[in-house]
Amino acid sequence: MWHSGLLAMMVVLPFVGGLLAALLSPNARNAEAWLAGSVALGGLALTIMAFPAVTGGGVVKHTIEWAPAIGLSITLRLDGFAWLFCLLITGIGLLVVIYARYYMSPKDPVARFYALLLAFMGAMQGLVVAGNLILLAIFWEMTSIFSFLLIGYWHHNQSARDGARMALTITGTGGLCLLVGMVLLGQIVGSYDLDDVLAAGDAVRTHDLYLPTLLLILAGALTKSAQFPFHFWLPNAMAAPTPVSAYLHSATMVKAGVFLLTRFWPVLAGTPEWFTLVGLAGMTTLLLGSYFAIFQQDLKGLLAYSTIGHLGLITTLLSFGSPLAAAAAIFHMLNHATFKASLFMAAGIIDHEAGTRDMRRLSGLFSAMPFTATLAMVASGAMAGVPLLNGFLSKEMFFAESLEVHQRSLLDGVAPYVATIAGAFTVVYSVRFIHTVFFGPKPVDLPREPHEPPHWMRRPIELLVIICVIVGVAPGWSVGRFLDAGVIAVLGEQAPSYSLSVWHGFNLPLLMSIVALAVGLGMYAALSRYLQNCEEGPPYFRRLKGQRIFERLLVTVSWQWARAAEALLSTRRLQPQMRILAAITLFAGAWAMWGAGDVLPRFSVHGLDPVLGILWGIGAFCALGAAYKAKFHRLAALILMSGAGLASCISFVWLSAPDLAVTQLLVEIVTTVLILLGLRWLPKRDEEILSGSNLAARLRRNRDFALAVAAGLGVAVLAYFTMLTPLPPSVGDFYLERSYSEGGGTNVVNVILVDFRGFDTMGEILVLAIVALTVFALLRRFRPAEDSADLPYQQREQDEFDDVQRDREVGDTLKDYLMVPSIFMRWMFPVIVLIAAYLFLRGHDQPGGGFAAGVAMAIGFLLQYLAGGTRWVEERLRILPVRWIGFGLMLAVATGVGSFLFGYPFLTSYFQYTEIPFIGPVPTASALLFDLGVFSLVVGAVVLMLIAIAHQSLRIRTRARASDEGGRT
Repeated sequence: MWHSGLLAMMVVLPFVGGLLAALLSPNARNAEAWLAGSVALGGLALTIMAFPAVTGGGVVKHTIEWAPAIGLSITLRLDGFAWLFCLLITGIGLLVVIYARYYMSPKDPVARFYALLLAFMGAMQGLVVAGNLILLAIFWEMTSIFSFLLIGYWHHNQSARDGARMALTITGTGGLCLLVGMVLLGQIVGSYDLDDVLAAGDAVRTHDLYLPTLLLILAGALTKSAQFPFHFWLPNAMAAPTPVSAYLHSATMVKAGVFLLTRFWPVLAGTPEWFTLVGLAGMTTLLLGSYFAIFQQDLKGLLAYSTIGHLGLITTLLSFGSPLAAAAAIFHMLNHATFKASLFMAAGIIDHEAGTRDMRRLSGLFSAMPFTATLAMVASGAMAGVPLLNGFLSKEMFFAESLEVHQRSLLDGVAPYVATIAGAFTVVYSVRFIHTVFFGPKPVDLPREPHEPPHWMRRPIELLVIICVIVGVAPGWSVGRFLDAGVIAVLGEQAPSYSLSVWHGFNLPLLMSIVALAVGLGMYAALSRYLQNCEEGPPYFRRLKGQRIFERLLVTVSWQWARAAEALLSTRRLQPQMRILAAITLFAGAWAMWGAGDVLPRFSVHGLDPVLGILWGIGAFCALGAAYKAKFHRLAALILMSGAGLASCISFVWLSAPDLAVTQLLVEIVTTVLILLGLRWLPKRDEEILSGSNLAARLRRNRDFALAVAAGLGVAVLAYFTMLTPLPPSVGDFYLERSYSEGGGTNVVNVILVDFRGFDTMGEILVLAIVALTVFALLRRFRPAEDSADLPYQQREQDEFDDVQRDREVGDTLKDYLMVPSIFMRWMFPVIVLIAAYLFLRGHDQPGGGFAAGVAMAIGFLLQYLAGGTRWVEERLRILPVRWIGFGLMLAVATGVGSFLFGYPFLTSYFQYTEIPFIGPVPTASALLFDLGVFSLVVGAVVLMLIAIAHQSLRIRTRARASDEGGRT
């Protein structure tokens, strides 16, 4: 019996393999190929083992509870249709890995290639087995990201970068639409579970939100599968290595869109809106893709447009809304995967051995590589729909379905003619691929002497071509059971009876096939001379290039419209943006409070302690004084601002919130020092503003002051009314009663942060990590408004003098006000380390915790920087803050995931006490590891920002000194 836990292994295994591949040597080709091949083979073995469990409509589900209290879970679901795609993903993935071992150059960073390929395989596996709408959308976006990295693998190539950017922009935009569509679909059904959604087709189709939901989901599916009008990104993705192209076009990326349409066919299909939108997109794509493929001169370009055409064929079948058409679409997905993967690999062999893919230079290669030529001819025949090959069977089913009446409309009436014309176009480009490349005179002046590739490079094509022949000759015996499993999984009780016989007698679909073959051969005979020497691209459409349209649209939206919107609504200066944001927030808050005036408690000072009132008055005085002194003396303003923070800290102590007080005090110290180090970069003070002679500046300052006072009073009033509003006693009682019994700690605040609401805390530390990395990136690129290197020598000398004066101001502050000699600051480091450890270990029962301990530890590093400078610290302490951040995130996630191993939801904690000599009993809850991750991340984030500031100051001083010496010279 196949265990459902193996379903999770099918998804996780490629990601683990990708991580291991990334850690190998960049050019260890054999080791990386063996690793990737083993991962793909393992996934294929797990897939094959699962087949008995999904036959006859069987479904395997595996649910990992993530946050059950709010309905979040990781649900994996494998049915017959998902099984077919898993078979394609792992099976063709294994063949691509083998092929890539011989295709990739020893100079390429092969470790990165296999790592990305395996990660992409895992994303596709997750997409097809996702049993939750939101999880499906997450894996959908992951496929877009990894395909972007694979398409741009040769990032030194401009076309690769452009193609990757275009693919990510279009499919990523469609992915955002899909996410909104999934949210709407979940709201309509009342559940995000895929089983519930698939069972609610009637409710969805009759709902008022059906049309917007359909449009959003179609936007995601059509962009991913390169359907009109989003088809142009796919040919530009051909700059990727051929193994990537073979994988994306046959079994993964572009098939994700038609997979989605098929998966939700029982829910969304069968309406006039579905037929019109999906049918119009599919038929247009089928015609355009097939027609454009005829006039391509690049082998991969021809195959790319042929992929667009065949995806349009599948989309057209799905648009009909009939069960038999849906079954034909599933069958053609399988057939297309086999012959298209083999053709791309054959094109890669030709390019690899002959040195070019330009069909104007290729001819007569049959004599040089007869085995490869034979394989490519058979695969091309399958693509053209030649009898006794697999492509013929699904093409016949397509012709038969196009003749049926689905929706009485013009679109339904022209379907047979579109199918026949597109079939003729398919024959033209298939015959051209064979005749131009392999027959005719022997080629001359090729970059390389063509010859057969290594045997194992050709083995994947041989296996795929054998499958094309076996399915074409004996379809019922070879693929019948697998196709039945997929059809029943999608259609359920609507699953039709169909025949996979090769011969159905003389009928109209067979006549359409004969006409398409004859017309296609005649068209090629008429166009062969023209095609041999013509420019790339179809006549009358050569100027209509998708990349040009995309770039023009990108410039229009991201540059012209954005600049116009910025000029109208915004400014590049920070202060006006802050002013607008504060004003809007103040207005929104006042409006909400004005409307809620009847329910707010009345203002009263009854019970207010006079001492606390005096404390708040001092805090308010410091805040107002900081605003006033900022225009005269920034250092004094900083000190007054710290006074306001200290008043807040004492208020927390007064209100019995020692955890908040400790954290506030530590954060005040770190913030003050960091701002102190950044004072020298602030713009110079305007003498007219200081003297008050500039009326406009004075009015602007008064306006900002009034806005700040109003916003501060608004927050104070809101906080006051919040404290007066009685809370349900059950909220506080819940945490007080369960803090020790379920969290293992008597410090309720810390237990809430690392246990009850650990999911929120994880999001907060993730935001902190992003902020730290962003600040570091910004400070690395920061340049003062007036760079001394661009000024005359006299001005540079004056600016350097001003810098020295500002540095002296900072130094004098540290010496005169703090009175802490540098040697004592260095001796304080081990003491602060002990304090941080003390705060960390006691945090589960007493005020403290990972965040407070991390900030305390960061203060120790701050003192070392202030005492010894950047070089002194880095030479002795070797701080690597990015690793601290990464370790903290990994530890926090690992703590949460570890609970899965014991069958509990994410971040479920376990606790006990451990006796430590000289310290006593110490809580060793699993949440302690989570808190350690918080500690590590906080230390890394603060130190990273400090290093950025310190290095920037060092860079400015070094550049000024070098510039000064050059000027004097």
